Amino acid sequence: MKARRKQVDYFTAKRRHAYLFWGLLLFVTYAAAVLTQYDFVQGLSSIPGALVWGVTHFYPNAESLAKFPDVLRTLVETLLMSIAASTVASVFALVFALLGSQTIGVHAGIKLVSRSIATVFRNIDVTAWSMILLFSFGQNVMTGYFALFFGSFGFLTRAFLESIDETGGHSAEALRATGAGYVSVICQSVIPAALPQLISWILFMIETNIRNATLIGILTGTGVGFLFNLYYKNLDYNAASLIVFVIVISILVIEFTSNYIRKVMIG
Repeated sequence: MKARRKQVDYFTAKRRHAYLFWGLLLFVTYAAAVLTQYDFVQGLSSIPGALVWGVTHFYPNAESLAKFPDVLRTLVETLLMSIAASTVASVFALVFALLGSQTIGVHAGIKLVSRSIATVFRNIDVTAWSMILLFSFGQNVMTGYFALFFGSFGFLTRAFLESIDETGGHSAEALRATGAGYVSVICQSVIPAALPQLISWILFMIETNIRNATLIGILTGTGVGFLFNLYYKNLDYNAASLIVFVIVISILVIEFTSNYIRKVMIG
């Protein structure tokens, strides 16, 4: 009887918390709408018109398809920049992850410094990095590359730290018991054990950077993002829609490829 009463009390408390959460969410939404003078009725009523406009204006036509070679060239540039930033950042992230690992780190001070650097870089968004680097490099490819690099470095360092601590600890201890040195433990135990997860994180970062590179290109004046912004500001919506479709297809292809690689590695 007591157990059943506790179960009833548990579900009652859960229901009460759910009501409280949704009530708070509705209150915050209403307060934000009042402060910003947003009209929900007008916003909802404008959706059909927006859909009609998109169908009638935002689609590739014969004239926009003539610009496909330029779109493809800038897309390849964006893809290569994203892949390069992700892969190079993964090398530096692996070094900092090994130094900051709780299981194989060499010194407590080095662990703290490594984790602190990773935390700082991880909490600064790539868009913020782009705006910061604009003052140093201006609008060029290097600005976009370093923005993606710094953002990838912070994220991958944190992800690598967790992967190494989860998968490499037991095998590292076993190898240390045999008298193996630090480099041997890393090369023969830690990295092989964590390699599937490390590669999975790198592939995820490449996918994310390709999405981010479009927005960064608008800020830095490079790549396919800049080309989209140029067409959009010139009211060439057909060419802008071509870029959107090409980006979506590219992301889907890359995601399919990444999932296939993960499946092969796990299988």
